[in-house]
Amino acid sequence: MSNELVMKMRLTDSVQYVKGVGPRRAVQFKKLGIETVGDLLYHFPRRYEDRRTSLAAVARHGDTVCLEGTVVAGQELKPRRGLTITKLAVCDGTTTFYTVWFNQPYILRQLRPGARIAVAGKVDRSFGRVEIHVTEWEPAGGQTLSTGRIVPVYAGTEKLPQKVIRGAVQAALEVANEVREFLPPAVLHRQNLVELARALRQVHFPASLAEAEAARRRFIFEELFLLQVALARRRAMTHRATKPFRYGPDGPLVAALRESLPFRLTAAQERAWRQVAEDMQRPEPMQRLLQGDVGCGKTVVAVMALVKAQEGGLQGALMAPTEILAEQHYLKLQDILAPLGLKPYLLTGSLDQETRRANLEAIATGVAGIVVGTHALIQDEVKFARLGLVIIDEQHRFGVRQRAMLQDKGVTTDLLVMTATPIPRTLALTLYGDLDISIIDEMPPGRQPVQTFYVAPEGLERLYERIREEVARGYQVYVVCPLIEESEQLQSHAATELAAHLAERVFTSCRVGLLHGRMRPDAREEVMDAFRRGQIDILVTTTVIEVGVDVPNATGMVILDAERFGLAQLHQLRGRVGRGRARSWCALVGAPRTAEAKARLRALVATNDGFQLAEEDLRLRGPGEFFGVRQSGVPEFKIADPVRDVQILEAAREEARRVVEADPDLRHSENAPLRAAIEARFGFTATRLGIS
Repeated sequence: MSNELVMKMRLTDSVQYVKGVGPRRAVQFKKLGIETVGDLLYHFPRRYEDRRTSLAAVARHGDTVCLEGTVVAGQELKPRRGLTITKLAVCDGTTTFYTVWFNQPYILRQLRPGARIAVAGKVDRSFGRVEIHVTEWEPAGGQTLSTGRIVPVYAGTEKLPQKVIRGAVQAALEVANEVREFLPPAVLHRQNLVELARALRQVHFPASLAEAEAARRRFIFEELFLLQVALARRRAMTHRATKPFRYGPDGPLVAALRESLPFRLTAAQERAWRQVAEDMQRPEPMQRLLQGDVGCGKTVVAVMALVKAQEGGLQGALMAPTEILAEQHYLKLQDILAPLGLKPYLLTGSLDQETRRANLEAIATGVAGIVVGTHALIQDEVKFARLGLVIIDEQHRFGVRQRAMLQDKGVTTDLLVMTATPIPRTLALTLYGDLDISIIDEMPPGRQPVQTFYVAPEGLERLYERIREEVARGYQVYVVCPLIEESEQLQSHAATELAAHLAERVFTSCRVGLLHGRMRPDAREEVMDAFRRGQIDILVTTTVIEVGVDVPNATGMVILDAERFGLAQLHQLRGRVGRGRARSWCALVGAPRTAEAKARLRALVATNDGFQLAEEDLRLRGPGEFFGVRQSGVPEFKIADPVRDVQILEAAREEARRVVEADPDLRHSENAPLRAAIEARFGFTATRLGIS
């Protein structure tokens, strides 16, 4: 934690001033994200080793042990060039054992007969006597950090050995007694938590494993509690705010929209719309997350909200993460809104200057009631006349700052965020605890599950024949290139080569198109338009089609080197097919080598249920990697795991609710340290969360 928790001590001092560190080692510590004394104290051990001293006589072959004794004799062996073996005979009072070092000849000069030492390492009884291959040693008798105790093991670097990190932490702990506790006393008592100064000592140098566990529990709770207080504070602040505008019940425009739709809303869509409409009609601003699986019909609910805003004399803005998705939304809105006499406006970076100027003017004067765009919407020159509703699509692709910048273009705007990446409950609590959640858990009638199957590389020819048959029946197919994360340029180059190969060698009688992220926006739109119109049979593409692309006539998808993709990404890609009435399929081509890659592909073949896949993805990857925790604006966890620690998360959430209900502004004297801790923990985010 980057700690302004200071109080009478200098946790904010540079780590270089810690005894044993200095400027040179401070550079190495910075590589671990450690720049201050506070950072060092919050660099928690990854695990512990029980190195409490035992006797040589009971040491078993292969065990890792810690032995202590007096050096009796020493010798140096050089069995071959480049190898020096140093052996010391050491007596622990009952048994003589032998310590072994490789290529450390200075040991013989340092440890003369009579020296008392403690050594840790692996036991070898192959030669009928106890030998220990030493990993660490210390002089015995004084204060030891690496032997004779429960020893912390940290994430380190090649130039920062464990002994150096332990020594630095020990030196930093000298200031721990003056660290000011910031968890409220009542919370500490109810949750039976170790107080901060003692927890810092116990988490690094515990007297027992039980002591280490108690300290770790305190810091897991602390990390989750600070976030939950911040989210609860945001929620309370939102509920106290009042919108400067009012909506009535659904009017004739919303009714006309319902009548014009070529389908009836599902029960889940109706439930979600009722929740959104009721939020919009309340005096406090809406803060709602709308989530549902790929193709469940979230967009229709968003369109209804936009129409309700325009009917109320306000503007609505829908922000999407990519130009392709923004353009897709724009085209769909054009079709849906035309019967109502409404017109959407588009704002992206690739618009020509004349169109851009005209659209900016329409937004500024209020002529544009419904606006769709990308990050271009948050640029300074974009001024809204009466922005009342902000919708963020694929929320996890935007940072907190970007979402806030669009909201700030209105006054106390309603906010609806959408995601097609189903979020397991534990992460929803963690990341979106400030939002009400609507779930569309039902597919529109007629949507058939996508048949998914695995194809080994040697089965490609048969798969190509299936693609030809699909095209012959009048349908279209996507071919997704292998993922090259290191370089978009390499990715685009690979896609170009693959498209040329397929067009010239494999599908000579088919129309093959190409789409990748480095194409000019107008060229991308030209390709997508041709694919929508059926003028391209096979579209070779990168992951630019991952979200939002909707071509009902596309019934087949081939994902090459599928093992390179994450589970959520594979599910999103698969969601591009199965959008019409015809039966659709998705072929996962690859040669997975790791157990995790095989598990991902098996999971995708087994189910079309995005929520089930999200739980599996979270289990396989853990919360740190599950879709952009950092991108969402919430810091990565140092010690907590919301999945593993779900019970602590629930307790932290309940305690946060109690604290914020009793003191929404954290103004009470007992909560002042907590307020400071949240500001230190979240930085900019705290401002957005109302903790400032």
